[in-house]
Amino acid sequence: MDRIEELLTRGVDTVYPSKEELEKVLKSGKKLRLYQGFDPTGTQLHIGHMVGLRKLSQWQKAGHHVIFLIGDGTGQAGDPSGKTKARDKFMTRDELRKNAKDYVMQAGNIIDFDAENVEILYNGDWLNKLGLIDILEIAGHFSLQQLSERDLFVERMKKGEDVNLREFLYPLLQGYDSVAMKIDLELGGTDQTFNMLAGRKLVKEMLNKDKFVMTTPLLTDSQGIKIGKSEGNVIALTDKPEELYGKIMALPDDVVAKGFEYLTDVPMDEINSMNNDFMKNKKRLAFEIVKQLNGEEQATPSQEYFESTVQKKELPNDIKEFSWSTGKSLVDLLVKSELAVSRSEAKRLMEQGGVAVDEEIITDPNAPFSGTDGSIVRVGKRKFIRIKIK
Repeated sequence: MDRIEELLTRGVDTVYPSKEELEKVLKSGKKLRLYQGFDPTGTQLHIGHMVGLRKLSQWQKAGHHVIFLIGDGTGQAGDPSGKTKARDKFMTRDELRKNAKDYVMQAGNIIDFDAENVEILYNGDWLNKLGLIDILEIAGHFSLQQLSERDLFVERMKKGEDVNLREFLYPLLQGYDSVAMKIDLELGGTDQTFNMLAGRKLVKEMLNKDKFVMTTPLLTDSQGIKIGKSEGNVIALTDKPEELYGKIMALPDDVVAKGFEYLTDVPMDEINSMNNDFMKNKKRLAFEIVKQLNGEEQATPSQEYFESTVQKKELPNDIKEFSWSTGKSLVDLLVKSELAVSRSEAKRLMEQGGVAVDEEIITDPNAPFSGTDGSIVRVGKRKFIRIKIK
């Protein structure tokens, strides 16, 4: 597959106005200025983001000028995409900037931030400076009907759910990003199509130029459930290699083929010719992703760890030791030892049968720790601690 064909097809859902129009521009040799935005409503980038990051990297490697945009301005409005209800809390710019402080580091294994053809920008730098006349000028390019016809707003109103005006105006703000940066192409997930086409309209009417939009598919299972933060099944790019490997192995089998196409460099003809050995294929997918984010020197031991602790059910050799007392809360033990990030998560894990002491499943969130010196506490299939009684 040549580079232009790969840019236009692999990990791509739709190109606006058309793939053929964009192909003509690329074959003419013109270098484009393009971007993808990331609203920092959380502190972690995850493999759902990785789909777009890899596509951004492909454009960069093809010699185009790419912009990694952090949405500390649009984030204040609150992106309604994928949300069935209005937000009850909106974030400040300071909160968003704080969340995004490690974004460049997290994306740095995919995008070459040391290259000359890349920029890191924050849209709050121009959106927060817009005055009343500026906002009225932007709004004047849209009708109430155009904005209210958005599918998710229609669905909310049918259900009697509120549509907050801050969210309602979000597409205008994201659309203006393309004007402010004089963009030739915007890249984003299919859930961003409405917002990106708003930008296409503004670029046409305010800059008198055309702007392409390229949507990338969302990483979902066969039921359409997205792999990401809002669905609670996040796989962070910064997860420890062995944890990252294990989480990928826990993905549904029907995600594997998409995972190879969207998240790896394995050639498409090889992907299409894979057999139905899902365990073998999934292990290779996990290996390829860990290698890409952490290097092969981390991918190999991560695979070995999974094979020994999960497939062969052996205990790892380097189990962390943690001091605790018999009779004290097991929930507190899980949180203090960092086997769970919060008491609510610890309780949920227990109720779902994901916590064991010496391989005895404990489902009662009120249960005390009743093990002995040297007892093994396990969470899920891959997290262990050895107890040293105080």
